[in-house]
Amino acid sequence: MADEKRGWQQFRELSFDKKKLSRRVKKAEGATTRHAHKFIVTRLDNIRSVRRHIISWLLLVGVMIVAVGAQYFWFQQSYQTVAAARGGTYAEASLGPIETLNPLYASSSSEIVASRLLFSSLYNYDSTGYLHGDLAENMQVDKTKTIYTLKIRSDAKWTDGTRLTAGDVAFTVNLIKNPETRSALRVNWQDVTVKALDDMTVQFKLPAVYAAFPNALTFAVLPRHILETVDPGAVRENTYSQDPIGSGPFSLRLLQSTSNHKIAHLAASENYYGGTPMLSRFEVHAYTSQDDIFRALKTGEVSAAADLTGVNSSQIDTHNYDITAQAINSGVYAMFNMDSLVLKDKTVREALRLATDTKTVRDALTTPVGKLDLPVLESQVSGVGLATVPTPNADQAAALLEKRGWVLKDGVRTKGAQKLQLTVATTKNAQYEKALEAVTGQWRKIGVAVTTNIVDTADPSTNFVQNVLQARNYDVLLYELFIGADPDVYAYWHSSQIGMRGYNFSNYANSISDAALASARSRTEPALRAAKYKSFVRQWVNDVPAVGLYQPVSEYVVNKHVKSVDVSNKLISAYDRFSNVLDWSVNQKSVYKTP
Repeated sequence: MADEKRGWQQFRELSFDKKKLSRRVKKAEGATTRHAHKFIVTRLDNIRSVRRHIISWLLLVGVMIVAVGAQYFWFQQSYQTVAAARGGTYAEASLGPIETLNPLYASSSSEIVASRLLFSSLYNYDSTGYLHGDLAENMQVDKTKTIYTLKIRSDAKWTDGTRLTAGDVAFTVNLIKNPETRSALRVNWQDVTVKALDDMTVQFKLPAVYAAFPNALTFAVLPRHILETVDPGAVRENTYSQDPIGSGPFSLRLLQSTSNHKIAHLAASENYYGGTPMLSRFEVHAYTSQDDIFRALKTGEVSAAADLTGVNSSQIDTHNYDITAQAINSGVYAMFNMDSLVLKDKTVREALRLATDTKTVRDALTTPVGKLDLPVLESQVSGVGLATVPTPNADQAAALLEKRGWVLKDGVRTKGAQKLQLTVATTKNAQYEKALEAVTGQWRKIGVAVTTNIVDTADPSTNFVQNVLQARNYDVLLYELFIGADPDVYAYWHSSQIGMRGYNFSNYANSISDAALASARSRTEPALRAAKYKSFVRQWVNDVPAVGLYQPVSEYVVNKHVKSVDVSNKLISAYDRFSNVLDWSVNQKSVYKTP
């Protein structure tokens, strides 16, 4: 206990010696100063003397780093490339409303686009413009060439997982044929018999040989298991028209209505037999005017746009969008109504053709188009003996009219009390309107008084089909005729097609033309068919029921950062741009090149 007390007392007696502490601090400070002077200050001069070497070494290291980076970049460029990646949404603007998604009633461009993506067909056109099997694996034609037997692929399914069979094909055709269905496609199938021989075999029987029949097998197939219980007269109004089950590369997710347009939201189908599309989503934006489409492109609401005519670079942001134009198998004609009092006279029609310089018309258009003088494409009926139209000559045109008694007075020709006056009708379309201006300008120069009627088909009150086309309410119709993959233009120029339900808009009738057209479609030998069509073309050129103005193009505006239409593809119609839709993409990734 005494020892513990003594230890505590010793601790209490400890105290700090301030003088001693001060001396020790000064000593440590001095040592620190000497070391700093020795190891830092005295060596600053050495650093200054070697700074050039240091900088040189730093520069060398920097150059080596840049060289390594450049080598790495070169390696990537040499051995890697950018490839399409799966996923993403492609948004395409098209013209016209979406009132139905049932392909039997698709009429607007937007509805046809949706149908192409949602449904499949027996055949479609490939990237070369030739018929290609879609649902059909093969086709057999009997000796009479009136019975076609097709095998259906076994891996085709509807988007609900149900197997697609030959029964669906037969059901679709019979539904089209039923007058209660009210499908515009009925006229093509009235006399055709179809039946399913088994689940994978369907047979068509024609009343007579029809060489172009395979081209009719591009119709969309509908699901029997969904619609067979629906009365044919109620199919159009059925909920299926707003929420369809299809068998195409995409399926419907949602049909959305916005303040100014509708959007069909589609998703890549997991059941599509052709493979899964690169895109996860496809949006069809349906607008009512070209101006709305241009605004959608400007705001970036869509990736691409179709149904634009007469597009020029001033309307498009060419830094972000490419403008493409691909020829299609159609023709724009000035069709003469041969029941018109003035145009019954062949001499007047010949004069109008001589006065029409179609090269000047084509040059007046915003977008370059192809030459087209005949009722068929020259590529479809080539070879020696194909008729040609006379070279345009306004002086000869005026002389013809003078000889026929049409006297020029105050800028307008008259014959007695009758004026040489024509009403020319067309639809509101940038290209048509420019062509109309060029054509009527040429006709006025030879003394023809011209009144124009430009109909806005977007306005439902106009009813262009009923009030203009079916009524033949015009002297001249400037309009586009779809020719297609086969030169069979029977529907446009055979006399049986005259009338309000027919497409012979010129009311053209000639026995030689009729015989040639009927014979050409009933023969399958290529050389014989070509000879028949040459005979028809020769008579058509002689009779002048119309003037061929140009072969139109399909114009498409697409974002530079997406992959879609292939401009090297051959298009039969503008909708054949989807022949490679499985490869369209909006995403990219780097991949190594293969040797």
